[in-house]
Amino acid sequence: MRFIRFCLLACFPFAIKAQQKEFIWKHATPESVGMSTVKLEAYKNRLMAEGTHKLLIIKNDKIICEAFAKGWKDGEAVSGTASLAKALVSGMSLNAAIADGYISADAPACLYIPAWKKSDIKSTITIRQLDTHTSGLDDSEGTDEEEAELIKQHKDRHMDLPGWKGMFWRKNPDPFTLSRDSAKVLFKPGTGSQYSNPGIAMLNYAVTASLQQSPYKDIATYLDKRMFSRIGIKKGTYMVGYRTSYKVDGLDLVPGWGGAAFNAEAVARIGRLIMRHGNWQGHQVIDSTVIKQALGINGVTDYASLTNIPARNPNAEDIEPTAALGWFTNHDGVFKSLPRDAFFGAGAGEQLLIVIPSLQMIIVRMGSPLNPNFSGKNYWKFVEGELFNPLMDAVEEAPYPKSSFITSATFAPANEVIRMAEGGDCWPSTWGDDGNMYTAYGDGNGFKPYTDIKLSMGLAKVSGTPPNISGVNIRTSSGERVGHGAAGAKASGMIMINNKLYMWVRNTNNTQLAYSEDHGKTWMQANWKIDVSFGCPNFVNYGKNNADAKDNYAYTYSIDDASAYKYGDQMVMTRVNKNHILDWRSYQFFAGYNKAGKVLWSEDVRKRKPIYINPGKTYRSGMTYDAPLKRYIWCQAIPLSGDKDEQGPRFRGGLGIFESPNPWGPWKTVYYTRNWDMGPGESGSLPANWISKNGKTLYYLFSGNDSFSVRKLTLKTK
Repeated sequence: MRFIRFCLLACFPFAIKAQQKEFIWKHATPESVGMSTVKLEAYKNRLMAEGTHKLLIIKNDKIICEAFAKGWKDGEAVSGTASLAKALVSGMSLNAAIADGYISADAPACLYIPAWKKSDIKSTITIRQLDTHTSGLDDSEGTDEEEAELIKQHKDRHMDLPGWKGMFWRKNPDPFTLSRDSAKVLFKPGTGSQYSNPGIAMLNYAVTASLQQSPYKDIATYLDKRMFSRIGIKKGTYMVGYRTSYKVDGLDLVPGWGGAAFNAEAVARIGRLIMRHGNWQGHQVIDSTVIKQALGINGVTDYASLTNIPARNPNAEDIEPTAALGWFTNHDGVFKSLPRDAFFGAGAGEQLLIVIPSLQMIIVRMGSPLNPNFSGKNYWKFVEGELFNPLMDAVEEAPYPKSSFITSATFAPANEVIRMAEGGDCWPSTWGDDGNMYTAYGDGNGFKPYTDIKLSMGLAKVSGTPPNISGVNIRTSSGERVGHGAAGAKASGMIMINNKLYMWVRNTNNTQLAYSEDHGKTWMQANWKIDVSFGCPNFVNYGKNNADAKDNYAYTYSIDDASAYKYGDQMVMTRVNKNHILDWRSYQFFAGYNKAGKVLWSEDVRKRKPIYINPGKTYRSGMTYDAPLKRYIWCQAIPLSGDKDEQGPRFRGGLGIFESPNPWGPWKTVYYTRNWDMGPGESGSLPANWISKNGKTLYYLFSGNDSFSVRKLTLKTK
């Protein structure tokens, strides 16, 4: 039976190839797929001027931008990948071997590397740890000091390293034996992270050993016959392993940590295969389950779990993406502008394959280093600023189709904007039973007369209708908090129901509910928290004291993340009977739709599904029910990724306004711009108490310029 299986595997690719129509990329303009030609042209011109050999940007299977330096067209030359080979060669061969049943990600590596069986520590290293750089194996690179000294002496930073590390790069006697026997284990496997070329060498060794009972004896042949030829990657469009192999322990070992060169189009095909979970033109080349697990973290694949990861330290010297099987990922939002489902391979000198499934985008950049004098200490921050951010800012399409009901939205001139309570942001609000607006501010001193100290969370009351409004601070020792930014608790949502104020308080791991029965003078805390997702929750607001509510539920929505400071891909929702808001057992989470299209709710937060999706551009927001129009109006701050001043949408950014007859959608776009004529604020809403009787004159309350900012908005309907 095993012989028959191998024969089928060996012959099957050719049978598929005979039946399968050749895939050819189409071409399109950036605008036709929702991107800016002007921004992509500027992006392309800058990269080409800085040493790029090959640049390819694909969206929706259409090439929307491509450029090649002289002599580097795909038909003329292949370009070196450096460590991008770890994804294209090592990662692809590993995942195919897992799919074919030759190897397991969590198996001890010593099952395939016999010399490690007698080592107390190396015998505990797993295949996954080798691939994700968590094995503890030392790297073959020198220290920063060693590299600087070699460069000072005009020596090669690899070849002239002392000891086994220099021998690794000189391939003396061979890099595999040195990796196996000479590379030390620096920490207990699985307890830390250490980028390791020898670790990838031993991964190549293990995968090759696993193939010995198959028709393929080395990973180069395996890649060609098993995958590349089946997705249209032809010989001559790539090379792997420094064009050599090493005979070690009877194995033909091909290097997969570097030494590869590819056409840009061939690299893009690999990205497309993984983006489609191993499917190529209707044929399953690699098992989809294996690909999904490969792109997860330690085998965890569901979005609900992957988004509940603590925020990174924005002050860290550099940032590190999470290593999955063969790829780096952005599940934890370490790159704020990239959608969470983005994955990529990378090599020295900014050799990159970036894939963003939610945007159906594939980007290939190959060539000389963009900054030859760059030290490498802040590599990923450099890549984020120079490659990721400007690319994401070129995506200009709205996430939902244009509304056919609300036909236009016009803001008052900029000089008519009202600004009060300078220095404070946040401003979630609700319409109280006494006719006043109740609101909260963050990192400020409130309205005049200002508080004597800056508050992380302060309360206020606003009276009147724009332009005739006034605000007063509500001093409350039980409600006020101190602490700046993420270090201080802040209000993210507020609502009054049955004469009682409720307030979501964020930055509390993750969110806690507070309530007041005396119009904000005294506050009490619920004895529970939402600690999964819902890092910045807000209430859906209705009329005065929750009048005009369409049912008996209080609805809460949030970015689907544990943090209020990351840009997300989607929004999620929970609801609770308005008479049981303080009972955590009564909360239900939006869980999608059944086959008949009926909305599903679940008591299990892990089953939550998105109510809104805008990859990499979902942030803080405010939703209000416009009773005269019978529409939920949702204002979304759309952050710009390239804000180098880290001031965010308080001072510059985009704005989206969406409408739906339901608080969970489906949504239609009323207004959308990637660059509003002023800062849209980190949050904003259209307060119900300022909506006109016909529902068409509203006022946008936002935290732009770190103020209580108000701007008139006029809607037209069909």
